[in-house]
Amino acid sequence: MTEALVAGLLAGYGVAVPVGAIAILVLGLTARTSIRVGAAAALGVATADGLYAAVAVLGGAALSGLIESVAGPLRVIAVAVLLLIAVTGAVGAIRHRHDPGRAARTDRGLDTPARAYAGLLALTLLNPMTILYFAALVLGRRTGAAWPATAEVLFVLAVFAASASWQLLVATGGSLLGRMLSGPRGRLVTALASSALITALAVGMLLS
Repeated sequence: MTEALVAGLLAGYGVAVPVGAIAILVLGLTARTSIRVGAAAALGVATADGLYAAVAVLGGAALSGLIESVAGPLRVIAVAVLLLIAVTGAVGAIRHRHDPGRAARTDRGLDTPARAYAGLLALTLLNPMTILYFAALVLGRRTGAAWPATAEVLFVLAVFAASASWQLLVATGGSLLGRMLSGPRGRLVTALASSALITALAVGMLLS
């Protein structure tokens, strides 16, 4: 249970921490409208992360019987995918550090809590890297000790809690935090921190 909780928290923060278009959109909505709208948008993002984590867990359960014969190679592939995501995130942040706030104009029509929640949920679900990220985590861990159903539920809830806590922090940080995180340096630092978290997950999976 503790392993599932820690894995879920790390996975949730790993996918939520980098400040990209979604986080900038949450920041912009909060600054332009209200904290209620910003919080709703943040929970929309966290809901999408939780849904993807649940899909990955269910997929892992369905495939667990099929992957036993290739457990070793599959673990290596999962680790490689996670490391690729970590490197891609870091390199992308370095390349685009001079391109802040390009999503700032996409927040039109999201000026109520309901619209903000639905809009950010949909936008986050459109990111294919999220499901790849969670699938690699869950399937990679499935090649080791199997989790009971309660641990899988705890993993999904921990992902949601971690993502929600970060997104709500972003939403409630105010204009000062917004300027700090949405600038080139803030985007770079948070992307590198996320890549470090993902790398730690991959290394832990490989050594477990």
